[in-house]
Amino acid sequence: MHQRLGGAVLLAASVVAPGAGEAGSPPLALHPENPRYFLWRGKTTIVITSGEHYGAVLNLDFDYRKYLEALARDGMNGTRTFAGTYVETGGDFTIAANTLDPAPGRFISPWARGTTPGYADGGNKFDLRRWDEAFFDRLRDFLARASEKGVIVELTLFCPLYEESMWRVSPMNPANNVDGLGPSAKEDVLTLDKSGGLQPVQEALARRMVEAVSGFDNVIIEICNEPYAKNVPANWQRHLATVVQETVAKLPAPVLISENVANYAERIVDPHSALSVFNFHYATPPDAVALNAHLGKVIGDNETGFRGVEDAPYRMEAWEFILAGGGAFNHLDYSFTVGHEDGTFRFPSTQPGGGGPAIRRQLRVLRDFVLGFDFVRMKPDTGFLREGVPASGSAQALVDPGRSYALYLRRLAAGGAFSARWTGTRGPLERQVDDGGAALVVDLPAGSWRVTWLDPVSGQILKDQTSAPHAGGALRLEAPAWTDDVAVAIRRVDIR
Repeated sequence: MHQRLGGAVLLAASVVAPGAGEAGSPPLALHPENPRYFLWRGKTTIVITSGEHYGAVLNLDFDYRKYLEALARDGMNGTRTFAGTYVETGGDFTIAANTLDPAPGRFISPWARGTTPGYADGGNKFDLRRWDEAFFDRLRDFLARASEKGVIVELTLFCPLYEESMWRVSPMNPANNVDGLGPSAKEDVLTLDKSGGLQPVQEALARRMVEAVSGFDNVIIEICNEPYAKNVPANWQRHLATVVQETVAKLPAPVLISENVANYAERIVDPHSALSVFNFHYATPPDAVALNAHLGKVIGDNETGFRGVEDAPYRMEAWEFILAGGGAFNHLDYSFTVGHEDGTFRFPSTQPGGGGPAIRRQLRVLRDFVLGFDFVRMKPDTGFLREGVPASGSAQALVDPGRSYALYLRRLAAGGAFSARWTGTRGPLERQVDDGGAALVVDLPAGSWRVTWLDPVSGQILKDQTSAPHAGGALRLEAPAWTDDVAVAIRRVDIR
């Protein structure tokens, strides 16, 4: 069923109850005690996940039920999906079996198809003044099933058009819609003054998406993916954030709003008041977290890639980002495809990133490690470390002073190759196996301390011991042999 938009290009959507998850539970929110994290269903929450390439809803051939079951089975609690305003085609980014590249005729958009043939990727052109209710039914079912599986969904409304191939199949290209709306150049689509009449269409889309997610407790709305990649004007993004904010304010319950800030890191100045989550891509080293601690909001790393297809770089990125105080991490996982929604697709080595069951197991180790702490009480701090940090590597830690310390160490050899073992010395990097005896020296208050060393790959406990009563000050911790990275949990055991 399609519905016609009025002259203001706005149509109120019916509010659909989620019918899943925990009925009546408050929606996802920033934690009132520590807003660097989420509060969800009564629990302090970090999003740690490895999700598909954002086409779960817009690609009609993608079985998102099987996909969400796979995420839940693997202990992942988040996914990111695009809202159908953007689509890819024909080998974009050299991604094999790209979920954002539906087969001809299998792309579904929030905009209805008209009666005029000629859409560049098959079928009729789009009518930007009418909704396709089948899309919204699919979106709501996706959200409901995600809620049942304990999965938080980040719904991204817009994305810049990187290449002419994306512009060729964009519904906002005037050649692809019956309204003749849109500019002559792809760079002007997401602008306030050059969009060729698209601004009211985009505003209506934002309102409708907000209304469509009302009643669900597991949604974050992201305004635009990578606006910086094609210099999307800041005034356009702020305007759309205001539209979303004003629409959210009319709902029975709030919905969190996020912004994709930059690749790697950037200090945020004068953020829009609507925003609660600030996302970065490829955020390694995790400088974005410390640079934006002044915001007192969730800092996320919601896309990885372009560092090869092996697991180690992305595992390390995840551990460093979360132990630096990040509140959300989403590895871009290319093993989820049409026909392999269980995440078992064997992608080629030419892929721009990694994924697969092994990295999801490793991220689950991270999740379980963090959940072993009362991390809402913890803040990033490595000041307690005196000796033992790899000279060529790094250390990140979350600390509840005097009570618990969650520490992650990694070593990276020159040229980007991962070392075989670390001996704990600060000498030249060598590929050698350590037989133990390396030390970590930490500054701790008086008390008895339990120290557990964990392999981030397997989750295996490498060493677990309780210290003799410590008088305070420097405490030497003898390390087990470890490979490229190690996690250390230090907990005081003589207090509650």
